[in-house]
Amino acid sequence: MLAIGDVLIDEEVPGAFFCCDLDVCKGACCVEGELGAPVMKGEADSLREAVPLVRAMLPEKNVRYIKRNGCLEVYQGDLYTRIIEGRECVFAFRNGGITLCAIEKRKPLSCRLFPIRIKKKFGLDYLVVERHAMCRQARKKGIERQVPLVDYVREALIEYYGLSWYSRLKDLLANSPIHYARH
Repeated sequence: MLAIGDVLIDEEVPGAFFCCDLDVCKGACCVEGELGAPVMKGEADSLREAVPLVRAMLPEKNVRYIKRNGCLEVYQGDLYTRIIEGRECVFAFRNGGITLCAIEKRKPLSCRLFPIRIKKKFGLDYLVVERHAMCRQARKKGIERQVPLVDYVREALIEYYGLSWYSRLKDLLANSPIHYARH
């Protein structure tokens, strides 16, 4: 495990490669799973405010569902986007056979960091990689194109932890005995 300031980083993160391939996965991350996307409390109002702005992009069933139930839910004390019929996120829509996000510019941090998740360990943020079969091709493409996962989610990491923190992460990885995996 690595640590930068008050952020712990799982040993799998530095060696991971990733490059999303929507043509293969078809946006499965917006559909698969038991819960919607984790939402930070500070993001809740922005997501609620986005509903009228993206209503025209959403399927009618999503609009009706949001009107009845809202766009967010609390599960075991944590906030998530709602999902419809145990499947897609309420903000998901299909275009050309690919599931896309209507709130692309307001996506929760958890969506922009995916497949990195922020867990808690010893009361600190703990960055871990979630491995899903739906992302197998993205991992393969990341290796082929040599796109480290931390570079793929660079903007989200900088937004949340700051450029200085991200620079420290890159320096640590460059000087770490942990090398990027090649497969």
